[in-house]
Amino acid sequence: MSPGRPAEHGAHGRPPTRRERWQEYKRSPYFPAVVLTLIIAAAAGLFAGSYTYALADPTPRRIPAALVTGGPAAPGVDRFVDGMEEALDASLELHRYTTRAGAGEALEAQRVFAILRPAGRRGVAMDVAAASGATVAELLGETGAEVAQRAGVPLVVTDLKPLQKGDPRGLALFYISLAAVIIGFIGSIQLSVNARELNPLERIAFTIGYALLGGFGIAAVVDWLLGAVDLPFVQSWLILSFTMFTSGMVFTMFNTLMGRWAMIPTWGVMVLLGNPSSGGAVSWPLLPSLLGHVGRWLPPGASVNAQHTAVYYQGHQYAFPYVVLAVWSLVSCTVFWVWRTRHPGGRDNVPEHAAAAT
Repeated sequence: MSPGRPAEHGAHGRPPTRRERWQEYKRSPYFPAVVLTLIIAAAAGLFAGSYTYALADPTPRRIPAALVTGGPAAPGVDRFVDGMEEALDASLELHRYTTRAGAGEALEAQRVFAILRPAGRRGVAMDVAAASGATVAELLGETGAEVAQRAGVPLVVTDLKPLQKGDPRGLALFYISLAAVIIGFIGSIQLSVNARELNPLERIAFTIGYALLGGFGIAAVVDWLLGAVDLPFVQSWLILSFTMFTSGMVFTMFNTLMGRWAMIPTWGVMVLLGNPSSGGAVSWPLLPSLLGHVGRWLPPGASVNAQHTAVYYQGHQYAFPYVVLAVWSLVSCTVFWVWRTRHPGGRDNVPEHAAAAT
């Protein structure tokens, strides 16, 4: 071959085969660009579809409610309950309590969303808790008023757990949890791009660092600067930081397993599935039943639940949402650590393009 003459394709100058052309195309920048174009287009549709499916038309599936049965017979209550079950398409799940105190304890523990009890000789009292779910309380109040009018039963509706004045729709806790989830994995992406040479322990340490600072920033802006919600500051800050760390490590886990395509499962778990099913924008009794159950086992739902209980139900904390976040964090860190040599970052790993060049 003459000096300066370009190399011919294939052996002895034959045209490249279809397989060779495919392999050359896969090594070119056009292949990932085309794949990403298709993925982004699909993700846009799935993003709109998942939120519309879950949130656009909230429909009651199963609404736990307490019925106080102690005391004299209350025909008005019976007529009202029958009317509510018919209006809500049998989605009212009644739990019977002999005393109002027992029903109140169930409401505080978030086992029920409303209390139905006699009021006077023929009336009905319905106690709701907007803090347990503004959408559910609104639905029960509106439906109850219509049913009581048709049944000719006097109705008194009382909100025992009203939302804070700065958050009348109860969405602030959903938004701060959403911010923690999305900024959590975006931070991990930025570490992978701009701090690629971090070793595993350093990567985990910096994830903890930006999670603590980011959680503080979210809580400080929402509470101190905007005054939208009066947060139990330290607890809310730590929940947000825990959420950011978990989200960041979930991306790191998928980055270890899938390399440059890690954003696909991260976006799917955290955004497409996790956020609509979290119960933050629409309470879980009004979500499609599968989403209502699955959401509590995912980091966004766990974060919303933990934050919600910390703000409105201080005396009735429960461990489940923290366990969910801890399990996701532990699994993500373990996968990253065990298969850390597969992670595209680290000072000991040679980038693929550099390896190909040697």
